[in-house]
Amino acid sequence: MPLLTVLALMALPFLEVWLMIAVGGWIGVPWTLAALVALMVLGVAVLRRAGTKAFRDADQAMRSGEPPRGGLLDPLMVMAGGVLFIIPGFLTALLGLLMVLPFTRPALRWAFAGWARRRMRRMQERMNEEFAAQGVNVPGQGGPGGPFGHRPGGSAGPGGGADRPGSGNGRVIQGHFEPIDPDGPRS
Repeated sequence: MPLLTVLALMALPFLEVWLMIAVGGWIGVPWTLAALVALMVLGVAVLRRAGTKAFRDADQAMRSGEPPRGGLLDPLMVMAGGVLFIIPGFLTALLGLLMVLPFTRPALRWAFAGWARRRMRRMQERMNEEFAAQGVNVPGQGGPGGPFGHRPGGSAGPGGGADRPGSGNGRVIQGHFEPIDPDGPRS
């Protein structure tokens, strides 16, 4: 999948230039340049408006101690759409328009949430495999001690007492203790 993304990003400038030439041949070069400049100005306006709204919502959320009302994904999508408007080209402007329009954002939000869930699941599985290869018991992932190191039936091991410190299946660090004299050395 990353290879396809890299190839698409490499092909994007060529497609943009081809589309600009085609549009310039259809409506004329001055009108094409005017349309590209208008899209850039629109992008700056969208960025300013979205940035101001996002800053205002974040400020209110910090003052009230609650998360932002609309979440953070919508303002980020509008800002990304504004940036895509600023990049010269008609394909990037079309992608920016999809991110800016309020009736297309729910579909994009749904697609992004699904992608993020799949990505997090793959990362979790990879981390669990790496921990298992190193012999580390991950709390909450089952294993010999069950979730959180507790054995079924309420006991944490042969000695019982699940709340006793050191009763889990973690690593034991060997060492010794030397008390420090509170009065200090005497001469």
